[in-house]
Amino acid sequence: MTLLRLALGVVFLWFGAQKFFPGVSVAQDLATDTISVLTLGTVGPQVSLPVLATWECLIGLGLLSGRFLPATLLLLVQMAGTFAPLILFPGETFKIVPWVPNLEGQYIIKNLVLAAAALVVGATARGGKLIYDAQAAEVAEHTQALHERFRRRFHQEPEE
Repeated sequence: MTLLRLALGVVFLWFGAQKFFPGVSVAQDLATDTISVLTLGTVGPQVSLPVLATWECLIGLGLLSGRFLPATLLLLVQMAGTFAPLILFPGETFKIVPWVPNLEGQYIIKNLVLAAAALVVGATARGGKLIYDAQAAEVAEHTQALHERFRRRFHQEPEE
């Protein structure tokens, strides 16, 4: 889990830092065009690019440090916007719409893996555990269901 969190942190910090330097990130034009369309032209590249860079770097630093993980993972709401270019600019993200993405489209689609990894990290950020033993997982699910029924019925936590 730590390795997954650190790997996510490196990716976000690395890609975010590139956006601080105009012309370095391969995604900068598509990102700024998308933000412009989503904000109906009210936010231009001179604002959106440094904000996006800062946002991604904050996510990366939060994941790398392991501090404030719930807040850091909340920042990942921006991941939803990363898929918008596939819809807004299909000619720029696909060779054959919607089956053959070009390099930009592949760059966007890989965010599915980042989002899934972030969900796994998030599931354990507040003390949740992954259970490797199938029988133990079944017992845990049964116990959790019993606790939930108790809470619904009596509006309180069961005594341990």
